[in-house]
Amino acid sequence: MLAHPAHFIAMGFGSGLSPVAPGTAGTLWAWLSWLVLERWLAPGAQGLLIAAALGLGWWACTLTARHLRLLDPGRIVWDEIVAFWLVLWLVLPTGFWGQLAAFALFRFFDAVKPGPVGWADRLLHGFGWRGGFGILLDDLVAAFCTLFVIALWRAW
Repeated sequence: MLAHPAHFIAMGFGSGLSPVAPGTAGTLWAWLSWLVLERWLAPGAQGLLIAAALGLGWWACTLTARHLRLLDPGRIVWDEIVAFWLVLWLVLPTGFWGQLAAFALFRFFDAVKPGPVGWADRLLHGFGWRGGFGILLDDLVAAFCTLFVIALWRAW
């Protein structure tokens, strides 16, 4: 993890090294870190942070996957982090139960990969920039599916 700064980022500052459910550990790290960040950043700055984190993550995931010689290593959790930050940015302010529901929905879509999430997961593979974006893409689609379900629930 410490061999290159990209590895440290891609592995979610160590959360991706969890021996059990690294994607869930990364998403929990995202939740906790967002609760800290939202106190210091205005909504516009939060959006800029997410945009910058996507670009940084694309680079970090691409390089780390290449160095590990795996297309989408489970230890890479930056994709979960930035995608769940996007979910939280758009659903907050909401209480603990709303955040927990967002967490559970996101984990469902990310782990089970139904419909469009599975399609996005199969779309882009490889060790170049395309593969690095592919690592991020399915989690972004999982985030949008989560947001869609929450929007339907709120509209009901």
